[in-house]
Amino acid sequence: MEKVRTTLKEVFGYDQFRGNQEEVIKNVLDGNNSFVIMPTGAGKSLCYQLPGIMMEGSAIVISPLIALMKNQVDQMNAFGINARFLNSTLTRAEINAVKQETLNGNLKLLYVAPESLTKQENIDFLKKAKVSFAAIDEAHCISEWGHDFRPEYRKIRSILNEIGNVPIIALTATATPKVQQDIKKNLLIEEATIFKSSFNRPNLYYEVRPKKQVKKQLIKYIKEHKGKSGIIYCLSRKKVEEIAGFLKVNDIKAAPYHAGLDADVRRQNQDDFLNEEVDIIVATIAFGMGIDKPDVRFVIHYDTPKSLEGYYQETGRSGRDGLEGNCIMFYNYKDILKLEKFNKDKSVTERENARILLDEMAAYAESSECRRKQLLHYFGEEYDTRECGVSMWCDSCRYPVEKFEGKELAALALKAALQTNERFGITHLSHVLRGKDDQYVLSYKHDKLDTFGSGKDYDDDFWQNIIRTISLNGYLEKDIENIGTLKVTEKGKAFLENPVSVMISKKHDFTVDDEEEEASTSPAAGGGIAYDEALYHILKSVRKKVAKDKGLPPYVIFQDPSLEEMATTYPTSKEELGNVNGVGRGKVEKFGLPFVNSIKKYVEENDITTAADVVVKSAGNKSKVKIFIIQQIDRKIELDEIAESKGLSFEELLDEMEQICYSGTKLNIDYCIDQYIDEEKREEIFDYFLSADNDNLEDAMHEFSDLGYEEEDLRLMRIKFLSEYAN
Repeated sequence: MEKVRTTLKEVFGYDQFRGNQEEVIKNVLDGNNSFVIMPTGAGKSLCYQLPGIMMEGSAIVISPLIALMKNQVDQMNAFGINARFLNSTLTRAEINAVKQETLNGNLKLLYVAPESLTKQENIDFLKKAKVSFAAIDEAHCISEWGHDFRPEYRKIRSILNEIGNVPIIALTATATPKVQQDIKKNLLIEEATIFKSSFNRPNLYYEVRPKKQVKKQLIKYIKEHKGKSGIIYCLSRKKVEEIAGFLKVNDIKAAPYHAGLDADVRRQNQDDFLNEEVDIIVATIAFGMGIDKPDVRFVIHYDTPKSLEGYYQETGRSGRDGLEGNCIMFYNYKDILKLEKFNKDKSVTERENARILLDEMAAYAESSECRRKQLLHYFGEEYDTRECGVSMWCDSCRYPVEKFEGKELAALALKAALQTNERFGITHLSHVLRGKDDQYVLSYKHDKLDTFGSGKDYDDDFWQNIIRTISLNGYLEKDIENIGTLKVTEKGKAFLENPVSVMISKKHDFTVDDEEEEASTSPAAGGGIAYDEALYHILKSVRKKVAKDKGLPPYVIFQDPSLEEMATTYPTSKEELGNVNGVGRGKVEKFGLPFVNSIKKYVEENDITTAADVVVKSAGNKSKVKIFIIQQIDRKIELDEIAESKGLSFEELLDEMEQICYSGTKLNIDYCIDQYIDEEKREEIFDYFLSADNDNLEDAMHEFSDLGYEEEDLRLMRIKFLSEYAN
């Protein structure tokens, strides 16, 4: 192995191997089949690159992404190694040149897309070449239970049989026991030597946050990690474009990446990210597979991923150098429902498979158990949570929630699994325990069991939390052959003989009405709320005093969402206060000074590092509409005409006008109010808003319900009132 270590130093510049790299490389050099399960950042690529360099002939590397190929080929060429790729981006002349180099024996590594591999002309060419071995990267793509199934991967074995009897090394960073079984079976490498590294990434911090005011949270987080590289994953191309544009408007170096972009633009954006021309890539899940950027400091999931495997792999692109890596996921169960709708056109089997994966994803997000333990358990690896909080963190361990004794409940769940002959999954067991008369429970006569209805005082969520917790603790296990089925382990049977304490964590509550809702009162995953509560209450007191001095209702001064943002961003100057949503220049000059002074005092007394640069600017097209409306109203143009010219409904126009007023800009709409509302009505509505505790429209409608006032009348008068008193 001396020559191997010499090559490692001379070509790659390393003095020693990591983990079991050396054993894998020796196995490949000996001509044996190898199956490598190694987390992202642990050095999978070296396991085929080094033997590819040393062995006679060319190693074929089958890779699913063009981006991955380009990145690795550039890397190899920089090391002085002749590597090329064969895919759809090449011209006919370039393809012929690559083939000729391979046939001449000058090429050490040939990267091939699975789609290119299936072309008969390429199979015929590879039959003539001297192929040292085949490396199948991202091997989980073979399995329908993998998070990125690709039908072309199913054809690889038959194609390799045509090329010749070449050794295989299959590699993946993410594979559950079921997927591992599928890979070996499909590639016919059941006898392959398996090299499995721990899935634990000690340097990664996992956190799940409620999907609320996400854009504001993004700006705050990125500004706090200024100059650091990050990836933000979104599920749709539209959302990728929206978030990338939003970040750029807020002076953040960001670029989009998705399959709908022109290939040159996509390549340029990727290169800009690798070369640190941009800090943030906003991407669909395709981005990052095999991208060797070691210093990605955070991975943010704007949308909930489709599976835990996908989530694990995507988070694995953070901190590949072993240093800081933060993994933040924004979660709302609505995302799970959206993803289920995407699967409606799939076959029954595919739909059921996808549903099970989504259930696992939702359970991970909502659970209060250690994130690391859940992830490792999913991949068949056990983890001692006592380590979490010593050398590692996750939000669940950092901010633990209340726990309760679940010994008796655990025993009931295990008995239900045994009494149903260990042939069912979590939903069915929950229904049996609750005594639910659904068709499956009745058809299997499970309503006759002792455990039927034994847990009727609790709902499905409660029982599923119990079942998942005892699974994490090793009392239940998944049946690899029958996905979705749970079996009682030997440990579980021993527990029934001699029950011990089982502490159950209450689930996180991620109920969110609207992902961009202004009010930020929902508890974060780590406990507490998004704004500084103590400062918020101080600001409410200041608002009350200012309102009293001015003889106005408090809501006229600043609305609650504006106070919450002040208690999040700590504006300590009038200029910074003007950047808060709902606070325009007029309001800053009219009411701002006591608020700025109170915040400044609070910051100094509590030694707070302010997030003054957290300024959420809206996209330009919206502000252009508002400017247009202001200009048209100044010219006394009819409101109907203004709405029509911008393709807005009258209600949408009123929405825009209200936002303009709440931000502190005055609108003089007397010219149209005279046409819409008679004088007596005007005075009555005006007096109401002057004395009301809030400007809630429903309350106002209730107040005037007997008088038959139209909602539009009330809204127009509210705009007039805010313009005269608040701005």
